[in-house]
Amino acid sequence: MAEATVRFQPTPNPNAGKFVVDRRLVEGPGSRSFDSAAAAAGDPLAEALFAVDGVVGLFMADDFVTVLKSPAATWAELAPRAAAALRGALG
Repeated sequence: MAEATVRFQPTPNPNAGKFVVDRRLVEGPGSRSFDSAAAAAGDPLAEALFAVDGVVGLFMADDFVTVLKSPAATWAELAPRAAAALRGALG
């Protein structure tokens, strides 16, 4: 399968960014959310994102993940690293 396409979209919350992916991340109508790296243990995609410095929370549904960042982190630095982590985790 080709490398995943990931698009970053800002949200009204300055500490939340939406990453839209060209494939399904969560099957069915449900969602997954994680408020810490410990909570993400065992989920390869969530683990990859929490490995990015500044990521403090995740919400995944359908074909997107909303990343919550620490107030000290900037999207200019974090967004490219989170997108790369997503592409790497999705193969």
